[in-house]
Amino acid sequence: MSATPVMHSSKPTLPAAPAAPAVPAAPRRARALAPLEPVSARARWLLGVGFFVVFVVVWAFFTLGGFVSPTFLASPVTMVKEGVLLFTEYGFIHDIGMTVWRVFGGFVLATIVAVPLGIAMGTWKSVEAFFEPFVSFCRYLPASAFIPLLILWAGIGETQKLLVIFIGSVFQITLMVAVTVGSARRDLVEAAYTLGANSRGIVARVLIPGAAPGIAETLRLVLGWAWTYVIVAELIGSSSGIGHMITDSQALLNTGQIIFGSIVIGVIGLVSDFAVKALNRRLFAWSTL
Repeated sequence: MSATPVMHSSKPTLPAAPAAPAVPAAPRRARALAPLEPVSARARWLLGVGFFVVFVVVWAFFTLGGFVSPTFLASPVTMVKEGVLLFTEYGFIHDIGMTVWRVFGGFVLATIVAVPLGIAMGTWKSVEAFFEPFVSFCRYLPASAFIPLLILWAGIGETQKLLVIFIGSVFQITLMVAVTVGSARRDLVEAAYTLGANSRGIVARVLIPGAAPGIAETLRLVLGWAWTYVIVAELIGSSSGIGHMITDSQALLNTGQIIFGSIVIGVIGLVSDFAVKALNRRLFAWSTL
């Protein structure tokens, strides 16, 4: 028997594809400088403290080095000595207490008036149309512009100082609360109507609870603004308070006491801000979920 030849089918071989060009590796970004890159709590604390350290070092360099006259800018050492003198010989703790009382007294009065009015403006558009032009107009008037009138109406006692803080805060709180309440989610309102809620229930169970975290944050922000009005409130006819002390120190060219008083106001304001922020987190922990 003759062997049958075996046929081998040969397929044409394709040429090998050229190798893809190597893609250069993306440059590794510096995470600390990347946009919107979060930082750790420890790094945030160190950076915040670092700024104050640099600020004090630069301040000491120019004042202790003789580049700036002590008449115009006291050195950090002189400022600390003047601060100790204020507490030990001039009863500065009483001035601090009076200033804190005026700030919180005027702010509480503004809150009592502004929060209900703001809720009403955010809830009912007719109320907003009636009050919003006047409130917006008054919001741009500086609180210091009312001092001459307030002295005529209320004298130079505590009422005048409380009213300066009140006027500086009430219009800001009113508009911000109105915006917060008015931005409530419409789907929640419609769902409440579907479940049988009436208008009163919508306000009490949907609008106010939903806006409560935003209202609390508004009060925290405006409390910080109230501290900026206290010096103006204590400039005229005041016999106590941090602003009174700063005015007296200005007449004596004592920049050390002026700087120390300003720092005390900043520290008290910062402490109150942290306290209100912690209280808001505790009361409205659900809002961050």
